Amino acid sequence: MNTTDSTVATQQEIIITGFGGQGIILAGRIIGMAASLGDNRESTLTQAYGPESRGGACNAQVIISDRPIHYPYVKTPHILVAMSQAGYDKFTDLLTADAILLTDQDLVPKTAAPCPHYAISATRMAEGLGNKMMANIIMIGFFTAITGAVSKQAAQDMVLQSVPKGTEEKNTNAFNKGYDYGVSTLKGKEKRAAGKTGAIAS
Repeated sequence: MNTTDSTVATQQEIIITGFGGQGIILAGRIIGMAASLGDNRESTLTQAYGPESRGGACNAQVIISDRPIHYPYVKTPHILVAMSQAGYDKFTDLLTADAILLTDQDLVPKTAAPCPHYAISATRMAEGLGNKMMANIIMIGFFTAITGAVSKQAAQDMVLQSVPKGTEEKNTNAFNKGYDYGVSTLKGKEKRAAGKTGAIAS
């Protein structure tokens, strides 16, 4: 279902980037808390804002590890989540061939990454649910399904603990929408890969 359920790397370095008002820092906090409180691993979170808190560039850097983390800043991201073109442009040079790139495809139309790339229309899907501010929660669901960096249960639990009271059901729906899209994306990729090797796709 995801790429790393049983073979999670000892340490994963993650950058989530976008602009102020998208809930980028909250997304990083949820993922870090899911790793530490839900999955009983080590995690750190550092954050950076541009000159304006709303509309300016921002990023959250999360490190997840099975061992104590001695340096909390990401040097070479294993996972880059880009929810703005400017954020993608800033960090894409750090990506290596074995990294994973996740983007909001409507906000990051231009990509040329050297690694596997998975896209979701998170903001458009959130607007369809009635609140584009839930795009970050949709992206967390997508991230969880594609990368397996945190477990689904831990991520769901931290979403519920982190969103405003009274919005739990809507945010759970948003998370599940992103997660399900991620699962179907991986299945589609597997079918295409099977087709390339001569298997008959169903």
